[in-house]
Amino acid sequence: MRYSLDEIETFLTVMELGTISAAAARMNLSKSVISKRVSDFEATVGAALFRRNAGRITPTEAAGHLSERLRPALAELVAATESAAWSMDGAAPLRGSLAIAAPMSFGTMYLTPILARFAAAHPELDLRIDYDDRAHDLARNGFDIGIRIGEARDGALKARKLCEDRQVVVAAPSYLARHGTPTTLSDLHDHQVISYAHLADVALWQFRVGGRTVSPQVGGRIALNNGEAMRDLVIAGLGLAMLPGFIVAAAVRNGALVEVMPGVETRVLPITAVWPPVSPMPTKIRAVIDHLAAELADGGPWRQGMPTAEL
Repeated sequence: MRYSLDEIETFLTVMELGTISAAAARMNLSKSVISKRVSDFEATVGAALFRRNAGRITPTEAAGHLSERLRPALAELVAATESAAWSMDGAAPLRGSLAIAAPMSFGTMYLTPILARFAAAHPELDLRIDYDDRAHDLARNGFDIGIRIGEARDGALKARKLCEDRQVVVAAPSYLARHGTPTTLSDLHDHQVISYAHLADVALWQFRVGGRTVSPQVGGRIALNNGEAMRDLVIAGLGLAMLPGFIVAAAVRNGALVEVMPGVETRVLPITAVWPPVSPMPTKIRAVIDHLAAELADGGPWRQGMPTAEL
């Protein structure tokens, strides 16, 4: 049985993206090359991995089982070869590709310039960066690392905390002038809040009072799936919102927003890098995580110029 790593990588890419066309675009190859690699791999394996019908392909059950075993095996092989090259010369350039998944607002506001400096320092490394507020299954979706905000939910992943941030309740001065300023948690019941579509209000609006977590009753008529959009609606005077400090810091600094109930303790959010448990740890993953940790060592650029007690 003879097969190539190119065929395995192509098969896994088609499995991840679902189409020959998408795989061809990702790998910068023609669709005919992708199709031939998949057909050759099927012939070598001796099993049909895709059903073809009217130009569409659907993975077979065999393809699903095979991809689950091949993906970690390929990651292990890549990690081993990269580590061997690095051990021969600690200054060896990083090569290959690195796929990173991160939340949309954190990515566009702060992560992009950090990763730009990393990319400039490693010109032989290809980067694929995906900003999405939904948490990806890293291995299944072909990501090497992910950035998570909040408590980690997948204990199967390796993790390193990069820094932390604090949730902040904010409102526009115009809204407070019309509706008054809440001073206690029970006051929130009488106010409109802007909700986050990916998390229930009871899970988002949490405070620490007397050593326990309290979730006051809140309600509103607007829900969005992006923190920056929520912030902009708050600035427009449409209600209160509970948002990470990194999203609202600039608006609080310039007076467009006001922190509400600053004396009530809100949740601290760890900002963490996570990656599948591959051993040895690929050098490129270690390098980008070290870079992120160094860049965020002082708590994040959004905290610059803010008093210690704020955000």
